[in-house]
Amino acid sequence: MKEITVEQLMQWHERGETMEVIDVRTPAEYREKHIPFAKNVPLESFNPNEFVQQRCDSSIPVVIVCRTGRRATQACRQLKSCGLENGYVLVGGTEAWEAEGHDVVRGKKAMSLEQQVRIAAGTMVFVGTLLGAFVHPALLVIPAFVGMGLVYAGVTDSCPMAMLIAKMPWNQVTLQCEGSCSKTSEESKAGAGTPHFAQRASRREEEVVHG
Repeated sequence: MKEITVEQLMQWHERGETMEVIDVRTPAEYREKHIPFAKNVPLESFNPNEFVQQRCDSSIPVVIVCRTGRRATQACRQLKSCGLENGYVLVGGTEAWEAEGHDVVRGKKAMSLEQQVRIAAGTMVFVGTLLGAFVHPALLVIPAFVGMGLVYAGVTDSCPMAMLIAKMPWNQVTLQCEGSCSKTSEESKAGAGTPHFAQRASRREEEVVHG
């Protein structure tokens, strides 16, 4: 797995180099704020094997982006296991890109997936503990189950709870794509392996708001 810094990505962008920049966050997170030349393919619907097989030009570098880099790292590892050799993770993700003062496209505010997972896990532990203390001791299995899940997520670097929450209705929104068409998360899933994300980095498809 390779990494690319914000400065290096910006240099590619300014030189107009051909690349595929894929944002693997949820559609709601992408709508809130994203790099202008990044396309959204949610991690929970991303098919790395299909993506690699359907690429027209395997020499085009693929840059994977998320909020801070964790989900992008996971996606890039999946791509590497499917034979992709020129995949890159943007160090620091969208947050680092904005922090460097580069342009981002803004939309309706959304809660990050990481924040949603923390709220869900904390709520389950709190409620499970109360139920175990005041209703029946057997219900203490709820916080124990959450704790086991967090250990699993830490060991495997994969969070089933995050994948489940990412598929919830409030994280599935309609995104504007090229021209006047719209793209839902289901359509993103169907086209996750299609290499139509290759583009000239200098191309602007949406109204840009300076970060």
